[in-house]
Amino acid sequence: MDRQTRVKPIIQINTEHLKKVLPQLGGILILFIFLAIAYFTPAVFEGRELFQQDVAGASGNGSDVHRLAEATGEVSYWTNSLFGGMPMYQISPSYPSLYIISKIQGVLTLQWPFCLLPGYSWLLFAMLGGFYLFLRAMRVGRWPSVLGAVMWTFSSYFIILITAGHIWKLMTLAFIPPTIAGIVYSYRGRYLVGGALTALFASLQLLSNHVQMSYYFAFLILFILGAYLWEAIRTKKLRRFVFASLVTLGAGLIALGINSSNLYHTYEYGSETIRGGSELTPSAEDKISGGVEATSAGLDKEYITAWSYGKGETLTLLVPNAYGGATGELKEDLAAMEHIPSDYKQILGGLNHYWGDQPFTAGPVYVGAFVLFLFILGAFIVKGPLKWALLVGTLFSIFLAWGHNMMWLTDLFIDHVPLYNKFRTVSSILVVAEFTIPALAVLGLIQFVREPKEVVANRVALGVSLALTLGVALILALVPGTFFSLMSEQEQAMFRQAMGDGQLPIPSLMAALKDARASIVSADAWRSVFVLLLSLGACALYYWGKIKAPILYLLVGVITLGDLWLVDKRYLNDEHFIDKDLVAQQARPVTDADRTIMADKDPHYRVMNLAVNSFNDATTSANHRSVGGYHAAKLRRYQDLIEHQLSKQNMQVYNMLDTRYFILPDRSGALHVERNEEAFGAAWFVNEVQWVGNADEEMKALDDAPLRSRGIIDDRFRPMLKDYQPIVALDTVMPEPTVELRSYVPNRATYRTKTEQPRLLVFSEVYYPHGWHLILDGKEELPILRANYVLRAAYIPAGEHQLEMVFDPKSIHRTELAANVSSALLVLLILGALASLLFPSLHKGEHKDE
Repeated sequence: MDRQTRVKPIIQINTEHLKKVLPQLGGILILFIFLAIAYFTPAVFEGRELFQQDVAGASGNGSDVHRLAEATGEVSYWTNSLFGGMPMYQISPSYPSLYIISKIQGVLTLQWPFCLLPGYSWLLFAMLGGFYLFLRAMRVGRWPSVLGAVMWTFSSYFIILITAGHIWKLMTLAFIPPTIAGIVYSYRGRYLVGGALTALFASLQLLSNHVQMSYYFAFLILFILGAYLWEAIRTKKLRRFVFASLVTLGAGLIALGINSSNLYHTYEYGSETIRGGSELTPSAEDKISGGVEATSAGLDKEYITAWSYGKGETLTLLVPNAYGGATGELKEDLAAMEHIPSDYKQILGGLNHYWGDQPFTAGPVYVGAFVLFLFILGAFIVKGPLKWALLVGTLFSIFLAWGHNMMWLTDLFIDHVPLYNKFRTVSSILVVAEFTIPALAVLGLIQFVREPKEVVANRVALGVSLALTLGVALILALVPGTFFSLMSEQEQAMFRQAMGDGQLPIPSLMAALKDARASIVSADAWRSVFVLLLSLGACALYYWGKIKAPILYLLVGVITLGDLWLVDKRYLNDEHFIDKDLVAQQARPVTDADRTIMADKDPHYRVMNLAVNSFNDATTSANHRSVGGYHAAKLRRYQDLIEHQLSKQNMQVYNMLDTRYFILPDRSGALHVERNEEAFGAAWFVNEVQWVGNADEEMKALDDAPLRSRGIIDDRFRPMLKDYQPIVALDTVMPEPTVELRSYVPNRATYRTKTEQPRLLVFSEVYYPHGWHLILDGKEELPILRANYVLRAAYIPAGEHQLEMVFDPKSIHRTELAANVSSALLVLLILGALASLLFPSLHKGEHKDE
């Protein structure tokens, strides 16, 4: 025997496995690409784009920063385009350390180095691929995993997110299933693969910068870890559990490290926003009007729970139109209007098509009628601790989504669970149920395929599943008003009030409205009944031995895809896509009024647009430095200023914000511009300081103080003004102090000052305590104070000086170092995982299904 035959290679590539897996994987990728593109066809091939209200509302944010980057390549972390100025951290964070992870994201979503998926099709592709990977980690076969990916991806809420423009939220959601896949692999003993997947996809979901979604799924991950702990205790494999937990923790730390710049500055910024609370004492007027959206502990409870899912509204999981679907006028539904007498059509046609608990909605959460059936069935027949994690996660999600409809539980979480009070729109936690329901549904279907006779023999499981789906759907189809009144509480109150007028036949109007809405519910319920019967028929064919398992998966997949696809098309279809030029015109309009203002080339002035919803619209920010704007997390002090001064048209406050132009509509709707000659300019010296003891006094002082000559300063800044001396009158006539703005870009401004005595200089710039530096004559750094509740100020020594105001947070340099180190660790971890897959001899592998 020669040496070559006696010695086995130390490293062997599993070529047979690759030859088998790659063609199958390629076929699945082609299917996912086809589905993703097909949904947006033909719009994506015709160059049409989707006009999204939320995207349009925020389209102008950071426009000055983008212009600076285009002109000079410089990255600014501060913008002056909205609300007088704010950090870019929550608008469009761009940190150099994220280059590697961003490119990895582009590769995985087929957007880089070539964009292979047009429009938003890459998002659907990412959703499909991520859930497929999760189910494969759960040892689910390839075709059931494809079925589960379809169930998850085409659940109605995710498509509605695209319509609304909540793209960052959907990106985060797309990367959550593969993150959980990594955790599952780790607890199965595949530590390198599991750690790499967890670190990679956790990094990607944090990169997407929608912390609320990651926060909600953290609860589900805790439930899953609890299930693995129970299994480890039961099987006496605690050592493996501990090691997998350490791997998961390490992967999580790498993901946090990669996103440390973003996460740290989001946290830092959050304490200064409406989510961090106000220092002002709420007045009785504030409490009645809801003007104060946050307390010192976080967001106000009423604000948090405004979008609460109704208990009865949960039926939309089974019947999408159980509460009317999306907000809109009833007259747009021609089929429903046929049930309203002609005399009442004009009155009732303007009422809402939706009658649930939420103020308004773009559509319901619908998971699929048969998917829900399989989920309930799976709760009975699936074995193992993970079933309980998925089941508990579903109930947890639904109960918290009820918000003010189950206030004792909501109070418990708001008051005692860290960070829960930082997020609003509690109904969005239903994304957890949209994950757990298809996951357990697929496991339930697999169990039926394995043991059809045993499952059918389980009368309790089958009976409860049929009763809660087919039974409920039939009741809604036959007697639509069984579970709800078919009118919202607001509508009932409106009709009760109108009852006393005696001018309208209120009982007849209410009856006609209920008939119309009953027809909406009934029609959709019959559709769910049909889907259930069709899917159950396929299962019956399998039970009787007429078809094989692959055909069953195919039939259920086609039926489920058709069911979800048709519902999704109600909320996002080809008619929503318009010519890209029209999208640009609607998102970033340029009017004659804008052109008039833009003729002023002064680098510093602000614009107040009264022709739009000034503090909820960012179109003005696209062209000007706006006093208003749109952002879900504006600076708290600026929100206070809006509520207590700007909304009351205090011109002194507008002047200190250097509001030079007002855009107003005339009676015909045309826009015209008014120039404000009293605006204070970019900066000004004041003659005196008025000290105040707290935020309430500071805000009150703005009501009538002569802000051009007086600076309002909180007592907390006295130590920074220890050298301050009141201005004294001299015998000789002194020239007036002067300040000249020499240059101005979003993150940097230079001034030349001249004063005979040390004076307080107030800048018409929004105060932010983290990152701004004021350099005197290129050498000494001066302390920056807060003046007039929201502005910056500094005590300038006598003489002629050059001032440079720069936004350069030192924290960014520190977090960028941590992020770069973490990125390097991720790359090494990914390489190690790939090596373990290509060279199985390097590890003691398990599971032939990988």
